[in-house]
Amino acid sequence: MTSIAAAASAPDVPAPRSDAIPWHVWAVLFAATSAVVGVIWDISWHRTIGRDTFWTPAHMAIYASGIIAGTSCGWLVLQTTFAGSEVERAASVRFWGFRGPLGAWLCIWGALAMIVSAPFDNWWHNAYGLDVKVLSPPHAILALGFTGIELGAVVMVVALQNRAGGGGGRGGAKPYGLLLAYGFGILLLNKAIMGFEYIGFPNSAHNGLYYEVCAAIFPLLLIAGARASSLRWPATTAAVVYIGVTLIMLWVLPVFPATPKLAPVYRPLTHMAPPPFPLLLVVPAIGVDLWMQRMGTGRDWLLAPLLGVTFLAALFVTQWFATKFLISPASENFFFGTNRWNYNSLPGDFEHRFWNIRNDPVTPLKLTVAAVLAMVSSRLGLWLGNGLARVRR
Repeated sequence: MTSIAAAASAPDVPAPRSDAIPWHVWAVLFAATSAVVGVIWDISWHRTIGRDTFWTPAHMAIYASGIIAGTSCGWLVLQTTFAGSEVERAASVRFWGFRGPLGAWLCIWGALAMIVSAPFDNWWHNAYGLDVKVLSPPHAILALGFTGIELGAVVMVVALQNRAGGGGGRGGAKPYGLLLAYGFGILLLNKAIMGFEYIGFPNSAHNGLYYEVCAAIFPLLLIAGARASSLRWPATTAAVVYIGVTLIMLWVLPVFPATPKLAPVYRPLTHMAPPPFPLLLVVPAIGVDLWMQRMGTGRDWLLAPLLGVTFLAALFVTQWFATKFLISPASENFFFGTNRWNYNSLPGDFEHRFWNIRNDPVTPLKLTVAAVLAMVSSRLGLWLGNGLARVRR
């Protein structure tokens, strides 16, 4: 029996019958966006108001992601299984007797994980109170769920792009290439949120762990998207999406009035706290795109170290100096949105200095570790991108 992975890359799949982007693609991309917007909103809710009812608007935005992705992809699977045309069935994979695109299956599994996490999260808060960390056990299950939806959206789009003749950067299928870059931008934002405790605030940018975390996570996504996309500047486009969505949330959330409801209150906030200013990933992303345009395909073992070192060098220089401005009083304005702290954090000099420099300084050894992580992440990104460039179902 043919495996799901092998079936997804089968070459004998017809191209899409029209240039119109299918409705289910818009549905899953909207669901992926709703998830990250809801999570940013929820973090702001906890920082501004505190622990509240399960039925907050932020929670509804998060779980709407699972409902939209699960129902739209569930309907797509049923339609393909029982009423699909030969073309639609040829562009699907079989699982438990049902047929649907591989991306739809990923979205369904992600939606199921999110459904499981909802009562678990509510029980966890009732039993243990406030979360000490962003990635508590129920939040980890939730994160796996909406990551599955985001990956499903990416796989669904890349399959359509490849069938239209645009896989692996070989031209054509530009609308799908743009949507693919958007999907990877949402994945970048997802991982930035998951690493919030380590890379979220500019005050951490002079720590060794900051660059190790960035080097391990971001090259994989930027490079996988660049290798799989039909665009000329896919990594740069994905980084712009990540920065753009974050900035929209940074500018919109403080417009809404809100006050703390849970003691102790050390800062009498009157409006929602925005997320921190995003990492300037567009700078290393430009370097990624330039190297991939120059080197092409077929030399991945040589390309991976070049990409890893370029990513880390560009990120290090950019963030090292940009964060000096972001922790200064000069950045305390509407555009940069800095110096907006939790209602329960005591005011102090920590606001305008780098944290934990004595215990975790940036040293040559730690930069070497970060460089190795970036190279490994880059090689994995090339491997993943090569696989995505072959997906057709």
